[in-house]
Order: sequence, then C-alpha cells, then structure tokens
Amino acid sequence: MLGDRRAVLVSSVSTIVFFVVLGAAIFLAPGSREVAHDFFSFEAMREALVGTNTTPSVLSSFWLNVRMFLVAEVFILVLALVIAVIRQMPGPALFPLRLVAVIYTDFFRGVPLLLVIYIMGFGIPGLAIPGISDRSPVVLGVAALVLSYSAYVAEVYRAGIESVHESQVIGARSLGLSRWQSMRFVVLPQAVRRVIPPLLNDFISLQKDTALVAVLGPIEAARAAAIYGSDRFNYSSFVVAALLFILLTIPLARFTDHLVARDRKRRRGGAMA
Repeated sequence: MLGDRRAVLVSSVSTIVFFVVLGAAIFLAPGSREVAHDFFSFEAMREALVGTNTTPSVLSSFWLNVRMFLVAEVFILVLALVIAVIRQMPGPALFPLRLVAVIYTDFFRGVPLLLVIYIMGFGIPGLAIPGISDRSPVVLGVAALVLSYSAYVAEVYRAGIESVHESQVIGARSLGLSRWQSMRFVVLPQAVRRVIPPLLNDFISLQKDTALVAVLGPIEAARAAAIYGSDRFNYSSFVVAALLFILLTIPLARFTDHLVARDRKRRRGGAMA
C-alpha cells in the first residue's frame, strides 16, 4: 500500500513539474505575447464562436461536422461489414466478389483520404450523371469518407471474424445451420462485440477527418475558423475549432478505454473461473 501511494505521488509530482516547465518555456519565449494575442485572444475566441456580420459562427458550422460524422458512420458500419463477410465466404462461385472486396480495401487504404475527397468532389460532377453529379459537396464529401473508412473498418471486422475459433462454426454446422446462418447467428455476434473498441477508435479519427471536406467548399468548423482568421488576421478561431473537436472526441476516447478495461476484466474473470 505504501509503495502504491509513493508511486502515485511520484507520478503526480513529475506530471506537475512537466507542465510547469512547459508553461514556463512557452511564457518566457520571445514571441509569447504575439502568439498569445494571435491564438489565445478571448475576445477573438468569443467572436469566432458566435460569428460576426462578416464571418460565420464556428459553433454553428461545427454541427455540420457532427452531421457528416453521424451519417457517414452508419453507412461505414454497413458497407464495411458486407465487405468483411464477403471476404470470409468460401467457394469458387464467390471468388469474383472476394477479389473485388480485396481490391476495394487495398485501393482505399492506399489512397490518402484527401485525394479521395478531391476525386469525388471534382470528378463526380464532371461526369454529368443525372441524379448523382448534381449532388452537393457535402454529400460527395460524406461519400468519400464512407469509401475510405469502409476499407479500414472492413479489416477491423475481418480481424474480429477470424478471432472466432473455427470450432464455433463446426458446432453450428453440426446443429444443422448453413454456412450463412453460422456466420449470422454464431460468428458475427461474437466478432462485432470483440471489435467495438477498435471501431470506436476509427470513428474518433473519422470525426476529425470531417474537416477535410472543407476543401470542397462547405463551411464547417475548420473553414469557418479560416474565414475568421482571414477576415480579422487573428487565429484564435482555430483554437476554438480545435477545442470543439476535443470536447467531442475525448468523451468517446474515454468510453473506448472503459470498454477495453471492461472486456479485459471479463476475460480475466472467465480465465479464473
């Protein structure tokens, strides 16, 4: 007990010392006043948050990021699961689909997300396809997010599926279930439960990457901050946008940690039993 208290004391003191030294280094830097004025002006932060007559509100624009995130997340979960299941289904008849799924995941994991957004945002309108090319930049940006992140999430799903022991499938088949039924009722429930923490980590990244859609023109939080910075020559608006993203991602990160800890505790309890 005494050793634990000493360890907590040492870690707490070292953390405090680190931040004090870091703060002193920033405060004593030659350009600290200019940086404080340009990036940490409370008046500029307030203006950027609520907006002015010539600049949009960073807070209102941030809700566009949230909406893009929520819509993209639903489509990613569905599309990625379909891709992962296709890659796991055996048989020569499904080989073409498996090949397409492999090419899809390799391509979109290899191409940077920003390039996918550019291709979707400027390439699709150029095709002049009725009902598709006339979609708004927000829709095309969300589609780019779905295409790119589905490749990563599909691999997370696939890892979860492969973590389920083959004996589970054999047992299900011995009970009369087909290959598809075994996948649906036996494998997928276990696999999805196991990959929830890494899925949440991917969606933390997705929430931040919604800011990249700004390159197509929509005024979301990052673009609203840039507009304010260009109008007032003050960049405190970027700090405001960063804080809004942090306020959204930190609770999700802590929830992920909670799920990981709970799963680890459950596994240890099962092993002890």
